[in-house]
This record gives sequence, structure tokens and C-alpha cells, in this order.
Amino acid sequence: MACPECGCVLWSHYATAVGDRIAFVRVPALDKPDLAPPGIHIFTDSKQAWVDLIGATVPVMPQYYRRSEHWPADSIARHDALRD
Repeated sequence: MACPECGCVLWSHYATAVGDRIAFVRVPALDKPDLAPPGIHIFTDSKQAWVDLIGATVPVMPQYYRRSEHWPADSIARHDALRD
């Protein structure tokens, strides 16, 4: 879903087992985006050269990642509950 005024993507749904039951809110859609730092950097193989992730304090993944290896247990439990 995009903002009708500026075109910024507000949230996305991904083709997972839970379909549209989980929405991933985009940080630019937040009033205070600094309060939501990334928990992981993904698809870094295709990042722009000027994006510097040296010294990143969260995992840096060249592609996607295994949810079971990076999500907190309570997040995995909520996700799995929506699959049923």
C-alpha cells in the first residue's frame, strides 16, 4: 500500500504461508523512524556501493535469511500461530 500523497510504500505483504495476515510496516511510513532501527540487513549483495555496512551492529546477509536463525522465539511463535 502506498501513500496517495507522496507514493511512499507504507507496508507490504509477502508471499509466505500467512499471506496478508502479516503486514510489514515500512520505516519511512513512521512518524519517528529513528525509533525502529533495523534488526537485520538483507539482500546486501545488491546494495549501492555508497551504503557502508562495515561495523554494522546487526546481521548483514547477502541474500535473504532463515527466520529460525534470526527472529526472536516470540516472533516465530506469533508467525507460526497465524499459519494454523
